[in-house]
Amino acid sequence: MRHWIGGEFADSADGALFDVVDPVSNAPYATAAAGGPADIDRAVAAARAAFPAWSGIGNRERATILNRIADAVEAREDRLSAFESFDSGLPITQARGQARRAAENFRYFADVIVALGEEAYRVGDQQLNYVVRTPAGVAGLITPWNTPFMLESWKLAPALAAGCTLVLKPAEWTPLSAGLWPEIFAEAGVPAGVVNIVHGIGEVAGQALVDHPDVPVLSFTGSTDTGRHIMRCSADGLKALSMELGGKSPVVVFADADLDAALDSVVFGVFSLNGERCTAGSRVLVERPVYEEFSRRIAERAERVRVGLPSDPGTEVGALVHPEHYARVLEYVEIGQREAKLVAGGGRPAHLPEGNYLQPAVFTDVPRDARIFQEEIFGPVVALAPFDDEEEAIELANATRYGLAAYVWTSDLRRGHRIAHGVASGMVWVNSHNVRDLRTPFGGMKDSGVGREGGAHSIDFFSESKIVHVMLGEVHTPRFGVQENR
Repeated sequence: MRHWIGGEFADSADGALFDVVDPVSNAPYATAAAGGPADIDRAVAAARAAFPAWSGIGNRERATILNRIADAVEAREDRLSAFESFDSGLPITQARGQARRAAENFRYFADVIVALGEEAYRVGDQQLNYVVRTPAGVAGLITPWNTPFMLESWKLAPALAAGCTLVLKPAEWTPLSAGLWPEIFAEAGVPAGVVNIVHGIGEVAGQALVDHPDVPVLSFTGSTDTGRHIMRCSADGLKALSMELGGKSPVVVFADADLDAALDSVVFGVFSLNGERCTAGSRVLVERPVYEEFSRRIAERAERVRVGLPSDPGTEVGALVHPEHYARVLEYVEIGQREAKLVAGGGRPAHLPEGNYLQPAVFTDVPRDARIFQEEIFGPVVALAPFDDEEEAIELANATRYGLAAYVWTSDLRRGHRIAHGVASGMVWVNSHNVRDLRTPFGGMKDSGVGREGGAHSIDFFSESKIVHVMLGEVHTPRFGVQENR
């Protein structure tokens, strides 16, 4: 796998490579170019050279190209899904859904950029003030290893729609599907240099992109610790940052809820995508009258979740992405057994002696100070705890340093609104699992991130807004310096 710079494939300037392993065998299946500062320099230079022409075309023309990108993604759905499943360990059925969502991201932002207006303000008959939106320049995009292609599209589409050129640094653990972008962009008619892709290790290639003086905006999705590091490094350059970071999202289930619907949502929300999702409802808070019943039912469902080969259409949880991450999740399972009750899963399925497989784990009676309650595990592990009233439910929901998503289940919609307003999360779903409207802002509070993307918020991030003030009437300016000094 080689870099894509200025419309051409390229090796690293120093010839460096790194191995890529698949999560089923943990054996290297490919090598990828390991980018460094020289490669980032080349990519940024190519993006800068392409910027005047790309930013200068009309929104309708850019929208046409974005729709062609969506067509090209859809035409490769089978191939893309297979790549994604093989490389990340996602079940093939879920990888297909991510492929379709990637195409929809481009279609959506094609519509946004055509329909998006600019603001104007009239001050009586005396003055007209209007806003001009201009592309921010070369954008740096650093993307994670969970659902990699879809999350790349999530950033690529609005950046291109806004008129930016860009450098994408895909996650080093899952670079395979990113190799489809060059042919997709070429087929759609994206000019050379508008999109550049540099593979490599985050601490080297990613760091070089963060540090580059000609990259004024950075969009990052990943861990909170890495986000803090990027903020520190970006301070001198006063770079614009959008960062979607970690999560430890609560699910609050009241006794009056539709427990069957809540159970389905909880099980799907924390175990789909192998539990490797930032918005997973990994802390389930249940009102005490139904706590024992709900805990028992989750444990029963977790034991029946089908863990298997990612390529099997019947698989519900596949292989975790990388042996390092697998070891980290197993460590949390061990920690959890010292902190709470393990009532389901937590071990390797007997029929899968190799690979990064874990039967989904359910812990009950988890105290608020437990590490499995406080820290993001990013795997198929869920922690349950009881509560007695609304006040305690909100207090427990907010008792972590994260604030990305939250879910509330109750038949009392007034209560649902109260809880939604009381929980410190960037997004809250009431009586729903994670069904996202692309028009809405996506992002978190506290340690879960900085900024918002989604809809017009994404276009705003990748743009600069300039206000132009025009006087329409007579100018009445105080006249300094017209009197003689005495």
